[in-house]
Amino acid sequence: MYSGISPALIAGFGTGLSFIVAIGAQNAFVLRQGVRRQAVLAVVGICALSDAILICLGVAGLGAVVTAWPVLLSAVGLAGGGFLICYGALAARRALRPAAGQALTSQGASTGSVRTAVLTCLAMTWLNPHVYLDTVLLLGSIAADRGPLRWVFGLGAMLASLVWFAALGYGARLLAGILARPTAWRVLDTLIAATMLTTGTLLLARTF
Repeated sequence: MYSGISPALIAGFGTGLSFIVAIGAQNAFVLRQGVRRQAVLAVVGICALSDAILICLGVAGLGAVVTAWPVLLSAVGLAGGGFLICYGALAARRALRPAAGQALTSQGASTGSVRTAVLTCLAMTWLNPHVYLDTVLLLGSIAADRGPLRWVFGLGAMLASLVWFAALGYGARLLAGILARPTAWRVLDTLIAATMLTTGTLLLARTF
């Protein structure tokens, strides 16, 4: 059994990455916070811890509970879709009318509410029905095939989430030089707005 621990861990890591690397609302938000250097530790921690909780639920076999509550998933989809559309609209507004001083300061710090960033991150993570279907149901089903090593597989997926969000949040500061210009921020906010609006619209469309 011990000889299968490393392959199970690696498989979990790879599977976990495949679930979270795709460009989405959550990744776009983490990227922006990383570039602004605002509440990065809190945002990365929330994303990684939330994924760990969801992965644990999936490995524990609670995926059946998710499929048993389609009405709850629809409610989450409505709330999440509306939230993402509102956030996307704000990003579009920033792109069209960039605020003075939006570029990074010489110290690389940014102003804004850490509390707002934390609440926004929580909403983007937990108001997305796909996170329950993908992480709890689908990843949980894949983990179940590992039998007694399913928790090792789950640990690998948790490590993938932590590595990815840490790299995205803290690695984003490498773009600080490029984003020192307001025009670059407008491009970034345009991409974020497109991602949020598209994701939110798709959530609402699938809910109905």
